[in-house]
Amino acid sequence: MNNDIEVSVRGPNSYALAQDALKLMEEHGVWPTPLNYEIWLYVAGDPQCALAQEVLRLVASGEKITEEISDSLASKFIARLKLNDEVRDAGLKLSKELHTITEVISDVQSSQRSYSTTLESARQSLNLADAGVLKNLVDNLSAATNVVLDHHQSLQTRLSDSSREINRLRKHLDQVRMEAMTDALTNLANRKAFDEQLDKQCEGDDVSKPLTLAVIDIDHFKRFNDTWGHQTGDQVLRYVASVLARIGRPPALAARYGGEEFGMLFPGQTATDVARILDEARQEISTRVLKRRSTNEDLGTVSISVGLAQREFAEDPFDLMDRADKALYLSKNNGRNMVTVAEGSQVRDFNVA
Repeated sequence: MNNDIEVSVRGPNSYALAQDALKLMEEHGVWPTPLNYEIWLYVAGDPQCALAQEVLRLVASGEKITEEISDSLASKFIARLKLNDEVRDAGLKLSKELHTITEVISDVQSSQRSYSTTLESARQSLNLADAGVLKNLVDNLSAATNVVLDHHQSLQTRLSDSSREINRLRKHLDQVRMEAMTDALTNLANRKAFDEQLDKQCEGDDVSKPLTLAVIDIDHFKRFNDTWGHQTGDQVLRYVASVLARIGRPPALAARYGGEEFGMLFPGQTATDVARILDEARQEISTRVLKRRSTNEDLGTVSISVGLAQREFAEDPFDLMDRADKALYLSKNNGRNMVTVAEGSQVRDFNVA
């Protein structure tokens, strides 16, 4: 699922969304299988997304949504299933390549055994002094040597071709995996990528290498969306994402965590350093007057609230995220448009000197 739907099914409106999805499925005669349910959650919860639009197009044209069509839609539009299909297809191609290489190697081994037999026969015949026999031996050895050379050349060519194909498949899988770990709207990392990186960063207990996690939320975004529409809301999401991407270059990571919420990881940086960086970003965002791209109409300004926490010794990802979330809640509760730093179980507002 995309980030917006993931957030919706874990929020206060999740049951209403589930009922809407089931109602739509019943209206269109679609069986409530797990895959169909996931697809129709998109239709009910995000009718403007590409998957929902394709489902609605099929329904409008009188197409019955069969199991085969659902499988095809999922493979095309749901990143997780698309990645699974790509991995499976690449695996089949790799298996085919390896089978071909095995056959070529087997042929070469057979040729070498035959060559060995020819050499042994020649060795036993060398005692013969007859010139005609010696000429025969030389001719046979020459022919056998050429056969072995041809087989080796064939193996070398096939191995070279297979190496190129395997490298191509590897690059393709890397590209597919990157797409599956990227938020399509903002081009930031998505929640899955963020969670994986957070788990990785929390594997060790080296306190000499600090790790700071930040949670960022666009203030009053729903109200902005309701006033100006989803397309303009997407424009705002992309703008905020561009600012976070600039300060979240590797080894840092900026991700769209869901809806209007973003997550950032700062390996090697303390909470104090990160608070200063994010407060500068907060000021930049809140002082820029946004314009509607289609009409050049003034949209006013938006602001962000930030909560951040520096990892403590042996702290697991869940607890670190929980402390940052609590700091974000305080930023919201204390008036928004501010950065709050969690210090253990305590939090404090960050003020730039």
